[in-house]
Amino acid sequence: MRVHVVSDVHGNAEALAQAGEGADALIVLGDLLDFVDYQAHDRGILGTLFGAENVGRFARLRREGTREETVAFSRSLWASLDDPGAAVEEAVRAQYTALFGAMRAMSVPTYAIPGNVDSPDLWGEFAGDGVTLVDGQAVEIGGLRFGFVGGAVLPDGAVLRRTNPVWRPYLRTRDEFDTAVGDLGKVEVLCTHVPPGFPELTYDVVARRHEIGSDALSVLIVGQQPRWSLFGHVHQPLSPRLRAGRTECRNVGHFKVTERPYVLRW
Repeated sequence: MRVHVVSDVHGNAEALAQAGEGADALIVLGDLLDFVDYQAHDRGILGTLFGAENVGRFARLRREGTREETVAFSRSLWASLDDPGAAVEEAVRAQYTALFGAMRAMSVPTYAIPGNVDSPDLWGEFAGDGVTLVDGQAVEIGGLRFGFVGGAVLPDGAVLRRTNPVWRPYLRTRDEFDTAVGDLGKVEVLCTHVPPGFPELTYDVVARRHEIGSDALSVLIVGQQPRWSLFGHVHQPLSPRLRAGRTECRNVGHFKVTERPYVLRW
């Protein structure tokens, strides 16, 4: 059995269309949308709406400015649109049309969960035949039980607020995420957007900070020892892999950039 796994597609529909070639199935671990493209400022949803110059300034503020400056500039951008909600929804739908179209056109079955940069409420409209939405579910693929949990963990004590009129990232409270992990039961392959909470897997060497992993995933791995734990989210991890007992923990890579799926064989 050969399964290809990708994560952090961020708008790269062209590469996604080729991701299932030679595989028996494709697994997509979220972050389909390209909201802010920090490499090509004219792309992504913000680039489409506000242009490269404004996105470049926004990116500089994210790196060098204060939170107050960044929020103020972001609000000024959204205030410049007559109907921000309609504009964002149109841009999101345009990306999902291309991305889900690429998955539906594949000759192999696709299993998908949303990441934090996704609008899972819209997924049912776009999935169609050949794309199975499996967030919070355990399914059998090639004789192995795969467990899936999408989204990312909201920091403890944080309150999720919309920074623009319509966009809301898929962030789940720790209790909600932990419950979803616990409800999977016994699995042989653990598939999530975020990594388990091992420091080597959560630290991004370019951003120079730890992303939030999940301790519930670490507990499941230590207790159950599944064959694989597969995830994305951290684009430039300190370590792309870690062995935890019998479990191979693997960051499948930043697919938008690498355009290469991780290959799982058994």
